[in-house]
Amino acid sequence: MNEPLVWDASYAIAKALQASHPDVDMEEVSLRAIYQWTLALPAFDDDPELANDEILTAIYLDWLEEILET
Repeated sequence: MNEPLVWDASYAIAKALQASHPDVDMEEVSLRAIYQWTLALPAFDDDPELANDEILTAIYLDWLEEILET
């Protein structure tokens, strides 16, 4: 990934999380887990304080949509 990941890039974050956690059960994923896993992504470069439930939910929904489409 060339560009750093930021909170506004929910789809890109979702794709990165899907790649780094391929066997996760989405029914068991919490917003807290998404927050922690996003901060752990090597390409993530944004202020952790900017995260909120709306952003984390958008990441979750993008990730879920990707799984359902495959």
